[in-house]
Amino acid sequence: MGHLIIDINKLEMAASKLRAMAHPMRIAIIDLLNTHTKLSVTEIYEKLDIEQASASHHLNILKNKGVLESKREGKKIYYSIKSVSLTEIVDCINRCNDEH
Repeated sequence: MGHLIIDINKLEMAASKLRAMAHPMRIAIIDLLNTHTKLSVTEIYEKLDIEQASASHHLNILKNKGVLESKREGKKIYYSIKSVSLTEIVDCINRCNDEH
């Protein structure tokens, strides 16, 4: 049997993304972007009923870890999920919770 080659860097990056996502509000943000494709900071904090500073804080963490990407359009910054695979993780989380 061949040895499984483990790419430590890949695992570290995956763990770092998962750590960034492992917060109730950040899961809520990703869940929101899962259904809306792209939203402005204002739309995000209004829909989640949280402070703008709090939304910006979570969005920055998710962006820095490569979970979200942002695009400036005029005066607004729009956020979207960077990878389709990440939306599958959220779907999985939602399905896990539905089984109770």
